[in-house]
Amino acid sequence: MSSFRVTLRVIAAAIIPTLACLAQDDGANTRQYTMDNFHDEVGKINHFVMFFAPWCGHCKRLHPTWDDLAKVFNVVDSDVAVAKVDCTIETELCANNDVTVYPTLKFFKVGDPDGVKYRGSRDLDSLTAFVEEKIGKKAENEETTEFPKVPSPVTNLVELTEESFGPHVQSGKHFVKFYAPWCTHCQRLAPTWDKLAESLNHDEGVSISKIDCTEHRSVCQEFEVKGYPTLLWIEDGKKVEKYGGSRTHEDLKDFVSRMMGSGDENVEPEVEETPEAVGTLHGGNFENGISKGLTFVKFFAPWCGHCKRLSPTWDELGKKFIGSDLVKLVRVDCTLENSKSLCSKQGVDGYPTLFLYHNGEKISEYNGSRSLDDLYEFVIKHYPSHDEL
Repeated sequence: MSSFRVTLRVIAAAIIPTLACLAQDDGANTRQYTMDNFHDEVGKINHFVMFFAPWCGHCKRLHPTWDDLAKVFNVVDSDVAVAKVDCTIETELCANNDVTVYPTLKFFKVGDPDGVKYRGSRDLDSLTAFVEEKIGKKAENEETTEFPKVPSPVTNLVELTEESFGPHVQSGKHFVKFYAPWCTHCQRLAPTWDKLAESLNHDEGVSISKIDCTEHRSVCQEFEVKGYPTLLWIEDGKKVEKYGGSRTHEDLKDFVSRMMGSGDENVEPEVEETPEAVGTLHGGNFENGISKGLTFVKFFAPWCGHCKRLSPTWDELGKKFIGSDLVKLVRVDCTLENSKSLCSKQGVDGYPTLFLYHNGEKISEYNGSRSLDDLYEFVIKHYPSHDEL
C-alpha cells in the first residue's frame, strides 16, 4: 500500500512539477506539503504552516482565514509562504514537528528546522501582524509594546493560552475548563461547555473559557491541575472553587448562577448532620479518627453552596453505615482554625472535597455524581473484607 502511494506521488510530480507543493482545493491559495517536499520547500523561504486534520472543527473554521492569509503572502517576491500539512496522511511529518493538537501553527525561518509555535488569536489581522513581525516588516509607527491578546472565542467560548491567561483572569469572574485533547471525558464535555458559553452570552459578569494543558503546561501546573477535565472558578486571578458536580448543562449553569450570587445573607444554614450517622473530625483528632477501617471524609466550608446541598445526602449516606465496624462517614470544617493546616496538608483545593481513607492512608478522591446511590456504590466498591482490616 505504501509503495502504491509513493508511485502516485512520483507520477504526480512528473506531470505537474511546478504545482507539486500547491493544493488548489476549493480555490485555495494555500500550499499543501507532504513528507516528500516539506523540508526542501521550507529550506528555500520563510514559512507559516498549519498542521491540521480534516475532521477537526477548529481547523475547518480556520481554513477560510488561512486561505485569506495565503492570498496576502503567497505572491511573487514574497518573503514568506503560507502552507498546510494534512496530519491524517502525513503522520510522520506531523510527529516530527511535535504536533499533538489541531490545528498547530508553526513559523519556520529559513535555516530553522524546528520552527516556532504560534499561540495567539486566529483572526486575519493577528496572523498577518505575527508574520510581518517575524519577517521584520512591522510598520515603523506601530506600538512596540504589546499585551497578549485573548483569542477571539469560537461562538462565546474563549480559548486561552499561556500568554493570554494571566491578563484575561486577573479581574472579574471566570469559569475555566482545563483539558487535554486526548481525554475522553473532555471530549464528551466539549459540546456541553460550548452550550454553557452560548447560554451565558449576554451575561457580562462571567467569562466561560478553556485552556489546553498539553499546549500550555505552565498555567495548568500553576493551578495544580492533576486530572482532566478540571473545572475551576477563578475570581480576580485567584482560584475560588473546584467544580466537582454533575457535568450536565443545567448543573453547570446552576453552579455559575450560585457563584454569581451576591452574598449569603438569605441562604439557609447548613442542615445539621445526625451525630450518630456522621462524625466530626478536626486537626487535633483527624489522624486518630481515620487510623482504622474505611473512612469517607467530606472537607467543607459552611458558606459553600455545594456543601449545603450535599449535607442531607451525606447524612443519609452515613445512616446506611450506622453500626458498621468497617466504614464510617465524617466531616471536616476547613474554616476552623485547628483544621486549616490539616485541609491544606491533605490537598483540599475546593469545597466540598471527598477523600476516602483506608487505615489512615488516602486511597481515592470522589469526583462523580453526588447522588446517594452513586456515593453508596463508590463506598461499596472499596468495601474491604474483615481480613483486610
